Amino acid sequence: MAKRLLVAYGLWALGGPLGLHHVYLGRDSHALLWMLTLGGFGAGWLWDFWHLPGWVATANGASMPGDRAGTVPALSPLRLAGQVTVGTYFGLVAALGLPWVPALLAQPLAVGLGVQLVSSVGDQTAEAPSVLATAFLASLLFQGRVLAVLPVSLAASVAAQRHRRYKPRGTPRPRLAARLYHLGLACLAFAAPLACRGAAGVLGTLLALPRATTEFLLLPFRAGRLLAETLGFSGGSSPAQERGTGFEASGWSQRQRRAYEVLGLPTGSPAEDVHRSYRELVKVWHPDHNRHRAKEAERRFIELQEAYEELAGPRRAAPGG
Repeated sequence: MAKRLLVAYGLWALGGPLGLHHVYLGRDSHALLWMLTLGGFGAGWLWDFWHLPGWVATANGASMPGDRAGTVPALSPLRLAGQVTVGTYFGLVAALGLPWVPALLAQPLAVGLGVQLVSSVGDQTAEAPSVLATAFLASLLFQGRVLAVLPVSLAASVAAQRHRRYKPRGTPRPRLAARLYHLGLACLAFAAPLACRGAAGVLGTLLALPRATTEFLLLPFRAGRLLAETLGFSGGSSPAQERGTGFEASGWSQRQRRAYEVLGLPTGSPAEDVHRSYRELVKVWHPDHNRHRAKEAERRFIELQEAYEELAGPRRAAPGG
């Protein structure tokens, strides 16, 4: 069925950042790229406005180039820049959405797929094995660090440009339902890790609401107790003892409050909560599980150990003291 320019412009205006006009014109690689980057970060969607007439003519079989077998497409600086940008973007998304997957696996795979996707836009493509192999080799040189996504993306983009070629002609196009199915699966694979990470954060917030509510309800009682201690109405020690240990008790209180904050617990939480929170956070911030942010993980891991020793030490020593 012939494609109409007016329909293409309408889809560009209504759903351009999602690549609806590219789906209409049979440009599935371009459509997927726009879906995952919201129209090439907005700039690509605006750039499409001037190219729609030519794409519609190509979709209708007009202005088709001659036989290009054995020829190599001309080098495109714009395509190279897009490959580097999208490869870096995909690598950062993998680092954020897949922290439990080894960086040497997730990041080069994501970078290589991003570069290959840009390489497949329009009538061109590249040899995917060469692009992915280059991404993995470059990632090994930088040991999978997060900041390595840029040089890895650059290396994969150069490999894609070196192995660029035209797509073969005469390939039967799948039906619209199959095309939409494949596009949906690709979008789901891209968005699922980030969605799971966001859902985990929301779930943690919901689980913390009952504890926060309890702390709010107990606030007047604790404020009254603190006022009584300040005015000297709470018993337990003589004035001399208070004078001799006042600064030390104050110092211990500040350190303990800080320890509770590090463990993500309200002040005065029971020992069971201290042990449970310490075990959970140590698993999250263990340096072996956070090689992409080793310095931050090491700092947080040390803070957790010090906080646990601060709170668990007096609790273990209390029965014998």
